[in-house]
Amino acid sequence: MSSESLNSPIPPSTGENITQKSLLIFDLDGTLIDSVPDLADAVNAMLTALGKANFSEDVIRNWVGNGGKVLVQRALSGSQTIDPNLTEDDTNQALALFFDYYHQNTCVRTQPYAGVGEGLRQLKEQGYTLAIATNKPIDFVPAIVEKLGWQALFAYILGGDSLPAKKPDPMPLLHVCDKLGFSIAQSYMIGDSKNDILAGQNAGMDTLGLSYGYNYGQDIRDYHPTQTFDDFATLTEFLSHARV
Repeated sequence: MSSESLNSPIPPSTGENITQKSLLIFDLDGTLIDSVPDLADAVNAMLTALGKANFSEDVIRNWVGNGGKVLVQRALSGSQTIDPNLTEDDTNQALALFFDYYHQNTCVRTQPYAGVGEGLRQLKEQGYTLAIATNKPIDFVPAIVEKLGWQALFAYILGGDSLPAKKPDPMPLLHVCDKLGFSIAQSYMIGDSKNDILAGQNAGMDTLGLSYGYNYGQDIRDYHPTQTFDDFATLTEFLSHARV
């Protein structure tokens, strides 16, 4: 699909007219699922193979959210801030080890957050169209969706490498709207991190923030989503009331 066919950004609405919303675009990691346990295992397996010290799951949790390459670079740097002396060869060698392990253990300890499975099914039954726009490489996403039994719930799934740009660029959200035939005004971007909220804002789309996910220790409210929720059940209730 050419970029010319994508919808042009428009100013977001105030959030008052939620009855017009029909398309829900969800982030994946940190929004629908807690994948950090498996990501942490893959990071530490990579570090062990390289003869480097491992890190706790809590430390690695703060490095997640900008894709596999950045996660690996942070692990090699031992910090949220990437070591400027890290070479491309170092990164690529480590990334290959990380992806090899994660391919074999993509959804071992990954779990949906409380209320997500039930909430997604309820929203689907109420007539919403559901989609995923994640920065996770697309190769890993189908195995997770299948293991969790969510194949029938989503009309479209987009990975971080499916297009030339990923969130916070608006391209993935505009592409999903175009692919499924919805306007920006009919859509919500729903996520846990600044990348999700900024992508929605850059597209002129209303955003729903979730406070429990991966946002580098920052309050998602600092990025001014249209609405913010502390759990998925409350989000589901909010969206369900719009269908009554």
